[in-house]
Amino acid sequence: QVQLEESGGGLVQPGGSLRLSCAVSGNIAKIDAMAWYRQAPGKQRELVAEIDGSANLKYADSVEGRSTISRDHAKDTVYLQMNSLTPEDTAVYYCNVRGQLPGASFFTSWGQGTQVTVSS
Repeated sequence: QVQLEESGGGLVQPGGSLRLSCAVSGNIAKIDAMAWYRQAPGKQRELVAEIDGSANLKYADSVEGRSTISRDHAKDTVYLQMNSLTPEDTAVYYCNVRGQLPGASFFTSWGQGTQVTVSS
């Protein structure tokens, strides 16, 4: 069973920064990609940033240039650093991990979500 533990959300003032963390645990053979998604009220869940097994990065246009996704392989943890936050960044942020289990079956796991609110 793969488990994701997210942390780092909260209330941030416009223009501020935050760092989200997502630690992965479980009997995993390989992690193919780690990503952050977000879902604002009344909107669909959208990809914020992704890092794959080759360290290729992908960012949503709305966060590129002010966000950085990174991975600590030793800790099986993915981070999302976001700067210059605006109220439009307010959403529940979800960690997503895709990979392979022992025996070569694939998995996709989601975290429970962490609320980020940008407000003065």
